[in-house]
Amino acid sequence: MPRALTIQRTIVPAHERKRYLERVRERRAYYQRASCNFWVFEEAALPGAFIEFTEAADRAALSAAHAAAPEALIDPARIYVEVELR
Repeated sequence: MPRALTIQRTIVPAHERKRYLERVRERRAYYQRASCNFWVFEEAALPGAFIEFTEAADRAALSAAHAAAPEALIDPARIYVEVELR
């Protein structure tokens, strides 16, 4: 089965940055326990513009992890699956 990925973008005001980073650390810990990878990137030219990636071995595992997550995604149904390049 192909790997699966979700993407979520968010803009965080400077005064909320510390709390946001605490929440994404908690989210990362949750997804790691759910056998998923979780990354957060910040746009170099626009501080506070973040993009979060959550990846799992397959679509079912990612959907299950999102369904049980303590904090809901904006659009958990928008899942990207890996394209096999031959």
